[in-house]
Amino acid sequence: MSDEYESVLLVIRECYVYQIPPRTSSREYKASEWGDMEAFLWKGRLRVVSIGEKCIIKLDETTGELFAQCIYDPDTNTVEPVRDSSRYFVLRVEDNGRHAFIGMGFQERSEAFDFQVALQDHIKHLKIEKEVADAKNASQEPKKDYSLKEGQTINIKIGNHNTRNIHQSKHTKNVDGNITAVPLLPPPPSAAFIRKKQNSQRTPSPNDFSDFSDFTDSTNSETL
Repeated sequence: MSDEYESVLLVIRECYVYQIPPRTSSREYKASEWGDMEAFLWKGRLRVVSIGEKCIIKLDETTGELFAQCIYDPDTNTVEPVRDSSRYFVLRVEDNGRHAFIGMGFQERSEAFDFQVALQDHIKHLKIEKEVADAKNASQEPKKDYSLKEGQTINIKIGNHNTRNIHQSKHTKNVDGNITAVPLLPPPPSAAFIRKKQNSQRTPSPNDFSDFSDFTDSTNSETL
């Protein structure tokens, strides 16, 4: 048993149907090519209804007698606005497996606007229903268990790549290919150490033999 029911999206009390010439090219329809707009083919009520995922445009009398109906599909040319007016459309109607294209128009632009909004609302409603269904299906999927089972362990490897690089940076290879330690440079001497060294160089040493040269010179002069 189907739980689908008919929901009325829009009712416009009066619309007009026109017989239109066949399309000879891919260009858009023009209402001005339909002839005398007062010579309409039919006049009556328009209803936009939804049954499940279907959206149906029904042209019928107030008595309920159906004149024609169009099953709206946004991906095809079931409903096309004309190029030269916002109040007229071309509908693809079906009857017992056969289809035909008819012109349809409204007296007021506001009615034409409401007609387009009703079709758009149906598409939005289907989109929301699909998103809700997808979210519901996703929530019903079994959740993955990432916990450890009894007896299971996790091995974590901590690499010593940086330590090895630091250690190797303190060594180098000699000509023979052997690794030798690179001597580290001592820290620079402090200012106090430099001053102390300079003062010690200015003080004469007790073992200084600088006067010995004078004694030698005097001895040599006496010998001569």
